[in-house]
Amino acid sequence: MRVSICIGSACHLKGSREIIQQMQNLVRINGVSDKVDLNGAFCSGNCVNGVCVTVDEKLYSLKPENTEEFFKQEILGRL
Repeated sequence: MRVSICIGSACHLKGSREIIQQMQNLVRINGVSDKVDLNGAFCSGNCVNGVCVTVDEKLYSLKPENTEEFFKQEILGRL
């Protein structure tokens, strides 16, 4: 599963660095590093809606405070 997190200017200001750190930690503690490919990406074209995260080509908008729930539902839920 490919997960891309926008690191462009708008998303950076909205917390992309924190989301990346949380995702890296969640991948590690859940033991799914062989199944989840985390990547950084520049502008996903949806800047107004927060930190853009793409999971297998589907675009989501995240905030640092909902990252763990998103990970459980959209990433672990698909594995």
